[in-house]
Amino acid sequence: MIKGLAIATVWVLDHDRAKEFYTEKLGFELRTDMTMGEGGMRWLTVGAKDQPDVTLTLMVPGAPAMDEESAEAVRKLVAKGVLGAGVLATDDIHGDYATLKARGVEFLQPPQERPYGTEAILRDDSGNWFSFTQARQSGDLDLDKEWS
Repeated sequence: MIKGLAIATVWVLDHDRAKEFYTEKLGFELRTDMTMGEGGMRWLTVGAKDQPDVTLTLMVPGAPAMDEESAEAVRKLVAKGVLGAGVLATDDIHGDYATLKARGVEFLQPPQERPYGTEAILRDDSGNWFSFTQARQSGDLDLDKEWS
């Protein structure tokens, strides 16, 4: 039986830059940085310190996961900034927004109220965007007003 999500892939353009961004700017912990197999595939994983059961693997598009044509297409989409990689949760959206901004994280949108909480949008060093969200305390959607 499936127990949950353990590892999610984030396509990045450069392992070393991504490692620095995710650990030094976002504050994730480095879980694994190793080279394995024939051809030297780099297995680079990070995760939130308070969530040991979920890991992000930072993968550069290419072999052995995909052929060169597919890898080039993915690299173009990542660089273009059209790929959303997920939602990063926080319990202090305004404080963490200020901290991350001071570290040089690019935000596409400052914190704004949404039906599900307060959300900012950030971009990683490769171009992926993440929702950065503090959920409503009730956990419910606010459906009492018009949202644009």
